[in-house]
Amino acid sequence: MDIQVQSFAVANLRRRPVVVEIGGFVAGFNPDTDSPYLNYATPLPGTEPTERDVAALITSFRERGLLPRLEFAPQAAPAVAPALRAAGFGTEAVHEYLVCTPSTLTAPHLTDAPRVETPATDEEYAALDAALGEAFGGPFASSPQGVALLRRTQQSGGAVRFVRAPDGGCAGGASCSPPAEDTAELSGVGTRPAYRGRGIAGAVTGALTGAMFAQGAASVWLEYSGDGSRRVYERVGYRPRGTRLYLSLPTEKRH
Repeated sequence: MDIQVQSFAVANLRRRPVVVEIGGFVAGFNPDTDSPYLNYATPLPGTEPTERDVAALITSFRERGLLPRLEFAPQAAPAVAPALRAAGFGTEAVHEYLVCTPSTLTAPHLTDAPRVETPATDEEYAALDAALGEAFGGPFASSPQGVALLRRTQQSGGAVRFVRAPDGGCAGGASCSPPAEDTAELSGVGTRPAYRGRGIAGAVTGALTGAMFAQGAASVWLEYSGDGSRRVYERVGYRPRGTRLYLSLPTEKRH
């Protein structure tokens, strides 16, 4: 599964507005923001980069005023992490990823399960982005760029779903990328604090996963942030399959 997830990461980055391919790396840039979470690179499966390849990759970020940063499944390209660390890159995080297939997907049987909807209006997209910003806080605060990204995801073959709050706003939601390499990535599952513990995350996850299977994807994968969220995903049918590594180069490291 590591090769498939890494192949997906490559294909997904190639969808970015600006794409640069250097020495076995694909870098995807979004000129609307300098967020490191939306501007990063990933290696092709099996890449064995040279010092020159890594230096050129760093330059492509530096000349744009961006933090050199990569996200990838390390087992799909074992030579990459050592080469990056030799150039000064440090670990931001290591996340386990979970995978769901049509045979493991489990639909909730609760009679009072939250009703999951697809946003249709500007107000609904904005309410979802605001809810996700409240759920995650920090660098993931709500923004016009976030609203535009959600809409593009839905319009480009992915899926966006939310659960409406009693006041008509948004209690929580998530999005899933358009499929590539026979899989899709589900991300940003968030619930506003006041509405947690009501089955919203599980309902949204199940709806998005089912939507991708209906489009022909053979699997859907995601990363989780803690044991609580992992249990939610496992109840839907997700199972552990590998890890993803996040590396970045501190500003003072120049090569």
